[in-house]
Amino acid sequence: MTQDVQRLPYVNASAITDPAMRAEFERAAREGAPRPESHAIRAHVPAVFWSFANAWNDTFVQGVCDHAIKELCRLYVSQAVNCNYCGNQRSLKAQAQGLVEDDVLALLDFDKAERFNPRQKAALRLAEAITWGLESTDELWQGLNTHFETPQIVELGFFIGLTMGQQRWNRLINMGHGQFMGGTTGGLAPAAATQASVAAEPAV
Repeated sequence: MTQDVQRLPYVNASAITDPAMRAEFERAAREGAPRPESHAIRAHVPAVFWSFANAWNDTFVQGVCDHAIKELCRLYVSQAVNCNYCGNQRSLKAQAQGLVEDDVLALLDFDKAERFNPRQKAALRLAEAITWGLESTDELWQGLNTHFETPQIVELGFFIGLTMGQQRWNRLINMGHGQFMGGTTGGLAPAAATQASVAAEPAV
């Protein structure tokens, strides 16, 4: 077997009969982050599906910490663990709050990038420390405590851990976009959305 073969099958779409689950799949196709493919793996076990979906909504989409900062951390993790599936997704809510593609391109060198403010850098240092298993330094915590309240740090740390674990898992599965509920491009990065649109066009 080659390394890029998908290792787990998607749930059969006809098996998704729960109206609430179907609504979440439709939201994922429309808005992304997460996209339908990763949902279609988790849906083999409804408890897993809802555990993730609820935690994601409560701590990423909603929550007490800035959504756009959490999106920066999610995308930092994507680049750090080389999860192209997750890295090609974008939060529309974060884009509405001002996140742009140039921010994404600068993430791995965030400490040197002038485009990120001290609050964003403090959050990204936490993502860096969790992702790479770095030491718990006074500098790290001074930055966090300067720019965030304790509940925000708790949520940020939990979310980074959640998305890091899920992204490592998605990478092992070798999923690709447009494979479940194909033809939808909600929440895809510009280049990935273009590829998905071209793939969905009928042959002439």
